[in-house]
Amino acid sequence: MQQTPTSSDFEALTCDKLCSTGVLGFANEISVMKGSSVTLNSGLTEMKDDDQIQWRFRHENTSLAEINKHTDRITVYDDVLDGRFRDRLKLDKQTGSLTITNITTQHAGYYELQINNVRKCFLLTVYARLSVPVIISNSSQCSSSSSSSSSYCSLLCSVVNVSHVTLSWYKGNSLLSSISVSDLSISLSLPLEVEYQHKNSYSCVLNNPFSNQTQHLDISQLCHTCSDSVHCCGST
Repeated sequence: MQQTPTSSDFEALTCDKLCSTGVLGFANEISVMKGSSVTLNSGLTEMKDDDQIQWRFRHENTSLAEINKHTDRITVYDDVLDGRFRDRLKLDKQTGSLTITNITTQHAGYYELQINNVRKCFLLTVYARLSVPVIISNSSQCSSSSSSSSSYCSLLCSVVNVSHVTLSWYKGNSLLSSISVSDLSISLSLPLEVEYQHKNSYSCVLNNPFSNQTQHLDISQLCHTCSDSVHCCGST
């Protein structure tokens, strides 16, 4: 049986290991949109005269800012990591909280705050702004059922360079299928075979916790009914 780390174990653990344990009070998960700002709160209302604070970007094991009240010294290292944090860090002299402005996906990861001998960590997730998904025909021909005049068309809904999103097909308000991606920035595609009927309303939706983008399917443009002698399916 795996034991939960005790308070004496925490000082020996790095922030990413602390967060991965899932111990309540140590994994502070924060999600923001790209281009916005976020404040990592120290939890202090006012620093004491002998307090020492250090902020680190654990993803690259790099110091970002320090406050030593005993020597009255405040240092912000915003030129580290090829200037990734340049002109983006603001350190509150009273509380020790750290604000990051104009966030990019390069700022996602673990952050560690050490106040004297106590550690606190944050896991920052950055969501990019969503583009509208694209629907295209996925085949050169339609297929007709032998028992009716209904026609079917194969479609593909796609997005590129996305992370932390879900791509879904809907028929009206009913979910038909979906696919999700978390960490990596990749391209996603989701197929669908639809029956050619004007009364059916289909849409492809890309969403994350902050927003969504919807592309409605125009069946008359992408798919055409098939005659007895010719099977056809349109393209974009």
